[in-house]
This record gives sequence, C-alpha cells and structure tokens, in this order.
Amino acid sequence: MTHVDVVVLGAGAAGMFAAMRAGQRGRRVLLLDHAEEPGKKILISGGGRCNFTNADCVPERFLSANPHFARSALARYTQHDFIALVRRHGIAFHEKTLGQLFCDGSARQIVAMLLAECHAAGVDLRVGHRVTDITRDDRFRIATDRGGFTADSLVLATGGLSIPKMGATGFAHDVAQRFGLAVTVLRPGLVPLTFPDKALELMRPLSGVALPAVARIGRTAFREAVLFTHRGLSGPAILQVSSYWQEGTALTLDLLPDADPTALLLAGKRARPRAEAKTVLAEFLPTRLAQAFAALHLPPRVMAEIGDAPLKTLGALLRAWQITPSGTEGYAKAEVTLGGVDTAGLSSQTLMAKDVPGLFVVGEAVDVTGWLGGYNFQWAWSSGWAAGEVA
Repeated sequence: MTHVDVVVLGAGAAGMFAAMRAGQRGRRVLLLDHAEEPGKKILISGGGRCNFTNADCVPERFLSANPHFARSALARYTQHDFIALVRRHGIAFHEKTLGQLFCDGSARQIVAMLLAECHAAGVDLRVGHRVTDITRDDRFRIATDRGGFTADSLVLATGGLSIPKMGATGFAHDVAQRFGLAVTVLRPGLVPLTFPDKALELMRPLSGVALPAVARIGRTAFREAVLFTHRGLSGPAILQVSSYWQEGTALTLDLLPDADPTALLLAGKRARPRAEAKTVLAEFLPTRLAQAFAALHLPPRVMAEIGDAPLKTLGALLRAWQITPSGTEGYAKAEVTLGGVDTAGLSSQTLMAKDVPGLFVVGEAVDVTGWLGGYNFQWAWSSGWAAGEVA
C-alpha cells in the first residue's frame, strides 16, 4: 500500500489548488479523481471560457449558516492573487459585467495552468480511480478499485450535487459524516425557477424572451437579465435570487427598473390615443411580453378608450409583479449546491476538521456558496489554498 503525505480526493478547482499548494510546500501529494480527466466542471463553466473569479469579490457575497466563515480563507488567498497567477501563465482575459473575469480563449487554459502548477509542485495525479473505502487509524487509508493508499492528511474536494451528468455526487458529504462531521440541509442553488400551471400559461408562450429587470426576494435584490422559459424563469437575476428562495416565498420582479411604467402608459395615452395598448407597451417592453400583458390586464381597446385606473394598475404590476415559484429545475440545472459540511466543525483558517486532525474539506462540499459570477471559483481557490498551506 503506497504511503504519501497528502491524498486529495477530487481533481476539480479546489482539489487541484489544494494539491498544488501542499506540493509547493514539499509535501508528497497524491491527487485522485474518479473521472477520466481533471477539471471537467471548469471546462464547461462560463460557456467554455471559465468565469474564473470576480474582481469585486467580498465575503458578503457568500451564503452560509455562518456568514463570517469564508472571510479568513478569502483574505489569505484573494482574487488578486489568482489574477496574478493567470497573468504569469500568459492567459488573456477580459472583464464582463459586474466584475466577472473570463478567459479570452478557452477554459482549457485554466485547467492547463492548474495542471502545470501541480506538475511543477510534484503532485502525482491519477484519474479513473474510484474510491471504495476510507478508514483511519494512525493514518488515513484510502482503498480504490486500482489499489490502496495511506496518508497523514486527507482533503475532501469532490464538490456537491450540482450537475450530476458531470459526475457530481454526495461523496464528500458521506465521507465527512462518516468521520462525525455534520452536513447542513442541501438544495440546488443558482438554478432556474419553475412555476405552477396558471403562471406557465403566461410564461410558456414567452419562452426565449429576455429583458433587464430587478428580481427580489425579501430584502435581497439583483438587477440583471431575466429570461422566460417553457418551465418558468431563468437568466442571471433569477439564478442569483434563487439561492435566497425558500418554498412558498414570493418573487417580485420590476420589469422596468429604469422608468416609471405608469407614467409611460399615461403619457402614451395622451401622445397616441388611437394606438392599441400592446403597441404602446411594446415601446418599452419586448413585443411578445407587451402583447401578453396587454391581453391579460387591459380591455381590447385603443388607448383613448381605456381609463386611467387600469393603466395605473398595470403600471404598478410592471413595477412589482409578484409571483410564487413552485420549485426549481433541480441539481441537473443548478450551478452549485447550497449547504454542505457544517462550518461549525471546521477551522475557518485551515478548513481542517476540528475533531479529526488531518481531515480537510474544501470547495463546494463546504456550506459556503457564492453569488453567480466567479465567486464560487474564488472560494475553490481560497479554500484549497488554505488547506494546502497546512495539509
């Protein structure tokens, strides 16, 4: 049975970073993954261009039962540190909206960079290894379908439940629980929302329509694009707010965040009294959406024949359209898993289990979830680095 200093399970973003950092410290590191190639989720991220971090990354943009837990790791390895690494490897990148940083070329450049760093640090990467058992006595014993290994430190970096077609499983959670760590309630995050049949009567014909809007749940609001789908709503604003949604909670949409829809409708009535309502609405809303709202909320008359009251009612609706989702599209469409290994059992400085010396949990497997836009990759880099510093 081969012995190494550190075994890292999971050759994704957090796992490769933890392995890299431990190797740089002179540790003998074995990085194992059940997939046939490393970084599979990195490769599909950002439309294949990998939104690898966010220039505006701050701890307040992460969700956790302990909202302060992520601060230490994020401060010890920041987005600026990762950007410097990307620059050193000559990877061209650009900033999109809201601080999101993407490769100019391909996400494969990020994977190649991580593999190069791991190789330089002497990391032994082995793919196609399925772990069959993990035990611990004086050291960790990892059995796989291709042989056994022992290690002084074990890093769990196998992610969460999102995107099962990419091989996602609850493996890290299961192992953590076996060693006495608690796991919080799990649910899909950054995920499209679904709606009951009555709401879908409006939404299905609008499938493909997108517009800038503000999506709000309680006091939390995001201003980005909203996209109608045949199952409900998606788009960045919806994905963001979905992480804050709880069953039975209403979603409020402001479909005209830059204008007063009531004022626009009343001005349209004065300026174009013979125009149909849907025509006036289409001047400031996508055509199909304008037609649908006019048909549902206004009489089939020209503007001059419609009283001010129904126009004001529609204006108020466009400013604060309240609808209650029936659910989400689940882990198959979720970008992340909300919840994970309870941070109460982990050190915020090192990500090591407080009661199991040598056991670390990093990345998505931990109850830390970032906003859309590179935040979850930054948590992977930061948490992986924190564990690799001491593993």
